[in-house]
Amino acid sequence: MPSSCKDIRAALAACLQQSDCVMVYRNKPADCLREPLVDTLPVTCLQLKRGYGSCKRGMVDMRKRFRGNQPVATSVELQAGEGKGQLYAGTNTFPKVKATDGNEEPKENE
Repeated sequence: MPSSCKDIRAALAACLQQSDCVMVYRNKPADCLREPLVDTLPVTCLQLKRGYGSCKRGMVDMRKRFRGNQPVATSVELQAGEGKGQLYAGTNTFPKVKATDGNEEPKENE
């Protein structure tokens, strides 16, 4: 369980090492994560920072105590392009709706 956050921690460290805060301005990565310099980080680093914080909080969350944190590879953000949708009892929660452009003729019977 202590190693469940190691992947996202390594990704955050790599993002910080390649950011302008460290490469150009020569600040320490720990200083870049604190308040005056955190605004200079790219959005991806800020997202990784938030994800790492939620991963660490999930380690002490009693609701996740037995199952543990979700692996990073199965997070919803990484699988957004697969188009599976939400699942409930093995079926899609939201039905497929035909896209319209607003120019369709209304049906007379309805």
